Amino acid sequence: MRQPTWAKFYPPGVSWNAELPQTHLISLLDDAVRRWPARPAVGYMGRTLTYRELSALVDRAAVGLRALGVAPGVRVGLYLPNVPQYVIAFFGILRAGATVVNYSPLDAIAVIEHKIEDSETDVLVTIDAASLYPAMRDLAQRTRLRKLVVGTLGEFSAQPDQVRAQMQASGQLAAIDGDENAMTFAALLDNDGQYVAPLATDARTNVAVLQYTGGTTGLPKGAVLTHASLSAATAQAHAIAMGDDLLQEGAERSLVALPLFHVYAMVVNLLLGIRIGAELVLMVRFDAAAILQEISSRSISHFPGVPTMFTALCCHPEVSRFDLRSLKVCNSGGAPLPVELLRQFQQLTGCTLSEGWGMTETSSTGTFTPNHIDPRPGSCGIPMPGVDIRLLDVDNPEHAAKPGEPGEIAVRGPNVMAGYWKKPDETADSFTADGFFRTGDVGYLDEDGYLYIIDRTKDMLLCGGFNVYPRVIEEAIYSHPSVEEVMVIGIPDPYRGQSPKAYIKLRQGHDAFSLDELKEFLKPYLGKHEMVYALEFRTDLPKTAVGKLSKKMLLDEVQA
Repeated sequence: MRQPTWAKFYPPGVSWNAELPQTHLISLLDDAVRRWPARPAVGYMGRTLTYRELSALVDRAAVGLRALGVAPGVRVGLYLPNVPQYVIAFFGILRAGATVVNYSPLDAIAVIEHKIEDSETDVLVTIDAASLYPAMRDLAQRTRLRKLVVGTLGEFSAQPDQVRAQMQASGQLAAIDGDENAMTFAALLDNDGQYVAPLATDARTNVAVLQYTGGTTGLPKGAVLTHASLSAATAQAHAIAMGDDLLQEGAERSLVALPLFHVYAMVVNLLLGIRIGAELVLMVRFDAAAILQEISSRSISHFPGVPTMFTALCCHPEVSRFDLRSLKVCNSGGAPLPVELLRQFQQLTGCTLSEGWGMTETSSTGTFTPNHIDPRPGSCGIPMPGVDIRLLDVDNPEHAAKPGEPGEIAVRGPNVMAGYWKKPDETADSFTADGFFRTGDVGYLDEDGYLYIIDRTKDMLLCGGFNVYPRVIEEAIYSHPSVEEVMVIGIPDPYRGQSPKAYIKLRQGHDAFSLDELKEFLKPYLGKHEMVYALEFRTDLPKTAVGKLSKKMLLDEVQA
C-alpha cells in the first residue's frame, strides 16, 4: 500500500501501514514479566514492586475478583487516584476476563450514579480516603453496586503505618467498619494466586474498558474500547516513541502524574509503560514542587502531561534548582500547546514537548509531533501509524470538505472505539458509511499532512485537559430558583487554557448572588473540573432573530 503524504516525516524505520498488534491487554504484562521479572514496575511512596511481584498481585486480585462473581461480561469500577491498587486491579479485572469502568473522582455524584447504572457496574474498587469512600458507601445503598473493595492509601508504601497515622490525624481517613457491602483490598488479595484463565475471547470484540465521555446535551456516554483498539493505540505510541530512539525498552522511568482514570494516561503511561518495561512512578496528585523533585532525584525520562502541568513546572519559583536533563520524551495533549511554553520547556530541560491530539473515542491516540524535526507552531502533528484522517463538509458531512477549506475531522484506524455503550443510534450518527469516526472538531491539513484544529462543531470547552460541556453547566445553573436565563462560554485562562464563565439574567424580583454562593449551590451537580470560574449578571442576554439565545455576541466580546 502506498504511504500517505505525512509518512515521510515519520521517525526512521516507522511505517504508516506497519502491522499493529491487536491482542489482549494482559499479554502486555505477561510479556513484560517474562522479559524483565526483576525490574521495578511500580514506584510508590518509597517502595517499588518488581514486574514479578506485580504479576503475582494481579493473579491474586483476579482470584479474589472471581470469588466475587467477576467473570467475562461483568463490569468492575475503579474509583481511585494514582495508587498501586489501580494498576493491580486494572490488570486483575482483565485477567478475570471482565471489563474495567473508569470513574473520575472529579465527577459530581449524580454523574457517578448515572455511570454505575448505565454501565451495570456491580463491583467497585476504591480507597478509604474521606474524599472517596463515603460517597461510594452511600451509592452502594441506592444503586446496583453490590460490593466495594476498599484499599488504603499507604498499604503499598514503604511506611504504611505512618501514612495511615498522618491521614487519621488530618481527618482524611474514613473507616469501613460495619459496612456489610465492603471488604478490604488486602482481603481481596488473601489467596494463593493460583488462577485459571477464562476461555479465550476475540480481542476485537471483547470489551476491555468502558471509558465515559461527556455529552453536549446531557449525561455522559460510554465509549466501548476493546482489547484490540487499546492494544493498537499502545502499539502506535510504542512505534513513534521507539522509532525516535529516545526511549529504550527495560530502561526507563515514567512519571505518572496524569490521572490514570483518564484515557490519555491509561494508554501513554500505564499501557505503554508496561509494554516497554518502564518503572511507573505514581504521583497521587499533581504537585509542581514534588514533581520537580521526582524528576531530578529519580532521573525520570518519560513524562506525559497537559499544558497546565508544564506551565506549572516552568513557572515554579524554584525550578532552576532542579536538574531536569534526564527527560527524554514529554508528550503534551488534552489542550492546545502555546508556542512560548514549548520554547520555555525545551530551554529548561533540553527535551522537546511533543504535541498530539486524540479523543476518548480514539483510545487517546490520533496525531503526534515527530521529535526529530522542528514542530510546526499551531499544529497538533501528523496522523499516527494506521490512522487515516478525512475532512468532511461541516454543513453536509455526507460530503468531503472542498479542497483547501477546513472541515470536520473524521478518523479511521484500529484504535477507534467499537461504538457508544447501549446507544446504537448515536453510534450510527457518529460514523460515516465507510467507517470514519466524526470527531466534532474542525480543522485543516496542510500540504504535508499536518493537522491544525481551529474550531468545534460541538459546544465543548477544554479546561486543563478535561472536556467540559457548557450545556451541562447551564442545566445545573437553571435549577437555581433565581435564574431566568443563562449562557456559559469559555474564557481564556493562562493556566487552564479555558475556564467556564456564566452570564445570567435573573428572575424579576430576585437578588444577585456571589460567585462563591453559586459555586456552593452547584457542588452537587458539577464536578470540580466543570465549576464556573467567572460570573456576570445582565439585564438581557443576546438572542437570534427568532429569539434563541445566541453565544456569538458573547464570544465576540471575549475575543475582542
